Amino acid sequence: MSRHDWRVVEAPPPYGQALPVTAGIRRVVANNPGPMTGNGTNTWIVDHDGGAVVIDPGVTDAAHLDAVERALNGRRLTHIILTHTHHDHLDGAPPLSQCSGAPIHAWHSSAEPAFSPDVGLHDLDEVAGLRVLYTPGHATDHICLETGDGVIFTGDHVMGWSTTLVPPAPHGSVQLFLDSMERLIGRGPRLLLSAHGPAIEHPETCMRGLMEHRLARHESIASLLRPQPRTVEQIVDAAYFRLRPGLRRAATLNLRAHLEKLRDDGRAIQSGDSWAAVPA
Repeated sequence: MSRHDWRVVEAPPPYGQALPVTAGIRRVVANNPGPMTGNGTNTWIVDHDGGAVVIDPGVTDAAHLDAVERALNGRRLTHIILTHTHHDHLDGAPPLSQCSGAPIHAWHSSAEPAFSPDVGLHDLDEVAGLRVLYTPGHATDHICLETGDGVIFTGDHVMGWSTTLVPPAPHGSVQLFLDSMERLIGRGPRLLLSAHGPAIEHPETCMRGLMEHRLARHESIASLLRPQPRTVEQIVDAAYFRLRPGLRRAATLNLRAHLEKLRDDGRAIQSGDSWAAVPA
């Protein structure tokens, strides 16, 4: 597999079933497919000596939450952990916590104003055998979770089927995304389990490919800047000329984040909502 062959795709998996991945780890896919979620949000069930952990309960769909409870296989649910507080990860957590009594764990500074975790997490905390790795970029409260044997639950930070949305400040940052990716590569994982899509069995190939793709997009956006200012909408039209319907908002957010990095690196000039190249 070459570095450029980073995509990992799959046919739509069955909903409402526990799909074994490794010993003690199961996946239940929420029935919320779409352009931003792929085949749906993965809820991960991870066994440990005291019971089981649920990572990213996903949506409030009763059938999905019932399937998650069945996937516990009779084990006591001890922890609910969120990789971040976007609603396709968060919304199922309160009802699952209410019916099980398990507390919700998430990054201590929530990016969702209406939500505060029962237990606030910090970088390198240990929770039921999982190590917390703070990985901002896609969201300011994004974390990954690492097992003792080299598996990392990557949330939305690394997905094998698609690049992830990186929004502009204050919600995201291209530079922080790249820094977080380097951190994960440095951990040397053997397997990545993301919140959308199948298991990633060649972690470094995938992550290096994603970074190359991101940096290539960054340079293509830089090449669109002119001495005369152009609006964000004009740059979006030039950058994403084959944009799929329904993805313009996401493309605009991504582009704004890249423009901010170009500005911070001294390569772009911002004037309101217009951007221009720095004179040579």
